[in-house]
Amino acid sequence: MSCDVTCRLSLILAAALASSGTAYAQTLEPLTPEIDVVFGKFQAEAHVPGMVYGIVKDGQLSYVKGVGVQNLDAKRPVTPDTLFRIASMTKAFTALSILSLRDKGKLRLDDLAEDYVPEMKGWTYPTSDSPRIRIRDLLAHVGGFVTDDPWGDRQQVLSQDDFTKMLKAGLPFSRVPQMAHEYSNFGYAILGRIIAKASGVPYRTYVERTLLKPLGMTSSGFEVTDAPKDRRAIGYRWENEAWAEEPTMRDGAFNAMGGLQVSANDYAKWVAFLLSAWPPRDGPETGPVKRATVREMAQGLNFVTVAQRSGTSGPTACRQAAAYAMGWRVAQDCDLGLTLAHGGGYPGYGSHVMLMPDYGVGIFALSNRTYAGPSAPAWDSAVMLHKAGLLKRAEVPVSPELADFYARAGQAYASGNISPFDGRVAMNFPLDRTAENWAKVLAELKAKSGTCVTSAPITATGAMSGTFKWTCDKGEVQGQVLLAPTHPITLQSLRFSFVAKP
Repeated sequence: MSCDVTCRLSLILAAALASSGTAYAQTLEPLTPEIDVVFGKFQAEAHVPGMVYGIVKDGQLSYVKGVGVQNLDAKRPVTPDTLFRIASMTKAFTALSILSLRDKGKLRLDDLAEDYVPEMKGWTYPTSDSPRIRIRDLLAHVGGFVTDDPWGDRQQVLSQDDFTKMLKAGLPFSRVPQMAHEYSNFGYAILGRIIAKASGVPYRTYVERTLLKPLGMTSSGFEVTDAPKDRRAIGYRWENEAWAEEPTMRDGAFNAMGGLQVSANDYAKWVAFLLSAWPPRDGPETGPVKRATVREMAQGLNFVTVAQRSGTSGPTACRQAAAYAMGWRVAQDCDLGLTLAHGGGYPGYGSHVMLMPDYGVGIFALSNRTYAGPSAPAWDSAVMLHKAGLLKRAEVPVSPELADFYARAGQAYASGNISPFDGRVAMNFPLDRTAENWAKVLAELKAKSGTCVTSAPITATGAMSGTFKWTCDKGEVQGQVLLAPTHPITLQSLRFSFVAKP
């Protein structure tokens, strides 16, 4: 079989990622005993029969470990190929399926849900001015439905016919749609119906064809009983100081909210694919869905809350700004940067996944005890990676324009005037400060700082902006270059500040 240019580029990229992933696995080795302790403590305290956890970096499963048993009777140990239900971590697959259909022109996010699920047209809304539910409202859990985790979980086995009857009957609203975030499994079950209507195939089939098969997730699926029993993690409840087996729930009408079953080896491929969408770049699209579409899932655009980080570091860490996006809880963390996370709670299972796109790292854990979501050890492990210096943020490249204007900033400082920018400033620049006043500012700055080394590189914050620090005789000069959105590109703002030596 011949390999064209795109194919060769993909192979080169895959080889580079594999090499990087192998190197990262080696750097992780000194830390893995501590990570094992964190997860081991959780397993013991939460009475989890078995679990598996993994760290993904640069397209590779850099570390994975199974502990405990997948079946209490047979005592089969958990391995990276053991199959677990991931419950609500399925919602990310549902959300990306909706976005992929949008990309194909099969639907729009602002379409009314009832255009695809006609049973909703007869619903009675809470008020006469209630907006009718859009697809995007269901994605973000702002459809006005009540939080339904325990009830919704047990609807997994509901037949499609019974779901149709439920939809026709309508439901009581918790609030007017679009007024607040309230987590709804029911809403995601409706998204499954929308996917089926827009695609022309059952929800399960669309996800398998569009995501699972292209990513090589050959062991994953929705009908758990199709998988060999000796590979399945049997789900248990901890009650009355003993384990009791939960009923195995077959695939049903609520599968879009939580029905997927995966192995760690399979799920790592999903995590690697998602992380590969960052940073934005030129080059061929090699995944089943566009990189920009994956990144769209991280847009938490409404009802932002202040939240505490999960895990032992939470009480002393900076508070997070968090919101629900599309199948993900997104947060800005003062140590970990942008995070995408989601838990999975289900009769017999508990799971958690967190992505750190700024660093290209993902951590996930799957367990077989009811609602035993291992979020705390996952986040604690992320903080351990951060403290160990194993999270490296990809640098924003310095554009030629930014480099040029930064060089002129050094020349202006040296000359004591802004003549290096002659003919290169935006119309606001001389209005904000005259050339005469710039000369005074630069003279005062030089008197405070003494001689400075202006050759330090600028740190780009975007193609049109950057910050810098100069080491000087008497302290440090900190500054910012901000370019204007003009053609040709001009200087919008130049800022200097002096920090004296302690």
